[in-house]
Amino acid sequence: MNKRKSLLDSASENETNWQYEPWRVFQIMAEFVQGIEYLAHVSPSVTIFGSARFSPEHPYCQFTEQVARELSDAGFSVMSGGGPGIMAAANKGAFAGKSPSIGLNINLPKEQHANIYQDISLNFRHLFVRKIMLVKYASAFVVFPGGWGTLDELAEVLVLMQTSKMPRIPIILVETKFWQGLITWFTEQMVSEGVISSSDMSLLTMADDVKTVVDTVFNHFK
Repeated sequence: MNKRKSLLDSASENETNWQYEPWRVFQIMAEFVQGIEYLAHVSPSVTIFGSARFSPEHPYCQFTEQVARELSDAGFSVMSGGGPGIMAAANKGAFAGKSPSIGLNINLPKEQHANIYQDISLNFRHLFVRKIMLVKYASAFVVFPGGWGTLDELAEVLVLMQTSKMPRIPIILVETKFWQGLITWFTEQMVSEGVISSSDMSLLTMADDVKTVVDTVFNHFK
């Protein structure tokens, strides 16, 4: 009886929650409206992805800051996820430059806190809304070493371009040593098994220096 009562109580609570589920649509809609309102005018912009876990002194962060500063001085807004690590380095470089530094922050229980280098700072509750905003207004993507979140963002962009849901713009993977194993796996497993085409690999560019990153963005934008 106790077990049955517990299950019935749980079902009753779920039913109550379902009554409020449709109203979440308005919360999601509000986040889209806010994002579009603030970001529609920032083009051209470059979105930089990468891990939150690197310290500001890490070479990856120093590299990111240089790239962001050069892009900002050249007229590109720089957009990141707004947190620490690579994201903070991207915003810091752009903040010191001539163009807007944009941070799209997410509410998470750990790791994420907004960095202080943001001219435009937005907060999101829903990861998928934030990810769309990071992608929607980008003229190029620069992907520094990162974890699951970075891989998720990279995969999202690759799928959108492969399926022609967005224009083919540069996806630049920075630090060959970090990414080479994944690229090799793409080629030796995914291409050889036929789950992606060899032409899909042309979506990706590798870079190990600031000049290559900036030139790749510029050459495409021209």
